[in-house]
Amino acid sequence: MFTSESVTEGHPDKLCDQISDAIVDDYLRQDPYARIRTECAVASAIVFIAANFSSNATVDLARTARKVIEQVGYDQQDFNARSCSILTIPQERPLNQQCRFKEHELSERALDEIPVRNQVTVFGFACDQTPILMPLPIWLAHKLSRRLNGVRFQGTLPYLMPDGKVQVGVEFKNRRPSRIYSVTVETSQHKVREPSMRKLHGDILEAVVKPVFKAEEIKPDKKTKIFVNPDGPVIVGGPSYHSGLTGRKCAVDTYGEYARHSGKALSGKDPLRIDRVGAYVARYAAKNVVAAGLASECEVTLSYAIGLPRPVSLQVETFGTGKIPNADIGALVKRHFDFRLGGILKEFNLRHLPSTHVEGFYQKLAAYGHVGRMDLDLPWERIDKVPLLSSE
Repeated sequence: MFTSESVTEGHPDKLCDQISDAIVDDYLRQDPYARIRTECAVASAIVFIAANFSSNATVDLARTARKVIEQVGYDQQDFNARSCSILTIPQERPLNQQCRFKEHELSERALDEIPVRNQVTVFGFACDQTPILMPLPIWLAHKLSRRLNGVRFQGTLPYLMPDGKVQVGVEFKNRRPSRIYSVTVETSQHKVREPSMRKLHGDILEAVVKPVFKAEEIKPDKKTKIFVNPDGPVIVGGPSYHSGLTGRKCAVDTYGEYARHSGKALSGKDPLRIDRVGAYVARYAAKNVVAAGLASECEVTLSYAIGLPRPVSLQVETFGTGKIPNADIGALVKRHFDFRLGGILKEFNLRHLPSTHVEGFYQKLAAYGHVGRMDLDLPWERIDKVPLLSSE
């Protein structure tokens, strides 16, 4: 049995991720070649933002944060977009002309001379448990948390507050999902006695759980344990209840701990950070391997070292599901995917996506996962390499 967690947009950690990535969007929208690294922390009535940037762009950090807080829906007395205190520490560094290259105009030789500036080992994973080639537990957890957020925004359950968490436990047999073991929903509400715990349980079951599983092949059965606020009512929740920090939900951002992740924060970083974009290209490779039918599960591991343009190691693991040896799949992956920093930027157009998305691009990734999204047209979710992998 394996359990994965997801959280709503109003969870304090996710609120911080969204503020950090909204700032990244704002910088890149004005200056696609900006370098920006931003961290955010929230607590009751206060937001702290530390930003390190190199750009000609002008971004009002506090205004961006207030906009995100308002979008998420925090409007209670203790924490709202209008009256919360926002402390910003922007640190500007001189423009680094070496980072302002135009990757779409560079030759292959020039791309091969662009080094990474930090070291990391990143992981990409895919499996055939779901249509989007993600593990079933995190796939279901994200669907439930999105639905939980949706019924609040739509007014179906108007007594809910933005902060919510979900867990889904799935039983496996021979590495395949067999049944739903448990579903846990924890949500915050405006008042302690409204609604009653009995009504809350019934409302969540009818408005959230049942609609999510309606189209799923594996559904809860009579033995499935369904918990709603098992520790009692959570009043208000959010930053008034517990603090938040950028980058603290790495498993939620990736594979729900079903597969490995680097432990590095994905949000709050411009696309020149290999610990962010390396995770995207690793997912791209793993997904295409599974989509091509070369394996039922695939993990791609990339290790990068400072000052080098390519990963110092590339490993492929298929957990005994590969149709050909792992070494042969690894050779195909190495041949058909570009893991250089400049190549990733060029392939995915990562520095220019915010300017083509009016409502923000990276901010959208900050809740409900950076991978396995069906609601966004993400370049690393394409399976356009399948013909190349299948033909050899």
